[in-house]
Amino acid sequence: MPTVTLPGGERIVALGQGTWGTAEDPSRRADEIATLRRGLDLGMTVVDTAQMYADGGAQELVGEAVAGRRDEVFLVDKVLPGDASRRGTVDAAERALRRLGTDRIDLYLLHWRGRHPLADTVEAFRELRDRGTIRYWGVSNLDVDDLDELAGLDGGDGLVTDQVLYNPTRRGPEWDLLPWLRERGLPIMAYSPIEQGRLLGHPALDAVAAEHGATAAQVALAWVLDAGDVLAIPKASRTAHVEENRDAVGVALTDAQRAELDRAFPPPERKRALEIL
Repeated sequence: MPTVTLPGGERIVALGQGTWGTAEDPSRRADEIATLRRGLDLGMTVVDTAQMYADGGAQELVGEAVAGRRDEVFLVDKVLPGDASRRGTVDAAERALRRLGTDRIDLYLLHWRGRHPLADTVEAFRELRDRGTIRYWGVSNLDVDDLDELAGLDGGDGLVTDQVLYNPTRRGPEWDLLPWLRERGLPIMAYSPIEQGRLLGHPALDAVAAEHGATAAQVALAWVLDAGDVLAIPKASRTAHVEENRDAVGVALTDAQRAELDRAFPPPERKRALEIL
């Protein structure tokens, strides 16, 4: 399993599991829990969830899935921007711990920027880290101007990642956001790395997949992981799906295939507004 390195040197797996869209249908709960557990068996030990997903229901589902295996898991959670005041962030983290059934969150993210000053959120993150409630903190859906502001804050150097929409059809971050993070040695987290399934059936992905005896989804994941400092968090709702995702790490793209995918999905030629799903 490939890894990415956090500031400070801790290495975590580069292919994790997302939970956006889980816990919304009670009839699927058992399958969703079994899928997360199967992913852990396969080494996909980064599990990403959020306060927003199913109004806390995804946190509870993740807590049930990792029960008895918490020490295997690098758990990522997010605070909603409406709660991201200093006091609100601390309170949201405490609620998250109860839903997750744990005493700590490994990485706590600001889900996107809202009305509360970044300085207040950062101060809350520092307080939570000092308490041992969280181990690291980061952000999601913040572009370079926000990151510049964040970096200038007292405590802003505690940032460890930015989780953004990134896949072959969403390459805007390559223009300046990914370079900003790389200059500071910060890994990138990519959500919706298969564009929520909309990449399936694309002729270019299908052609490369045929050369590897793989699937289009596996090629899309391999493309995201190819840079070496990107952590992808695809969501799966069935064990067969999570097994397919895991096998993407065996797809090694050639230079010719990278060029073919660049022709099909051109890199940005100018600054683009950060896209969000």
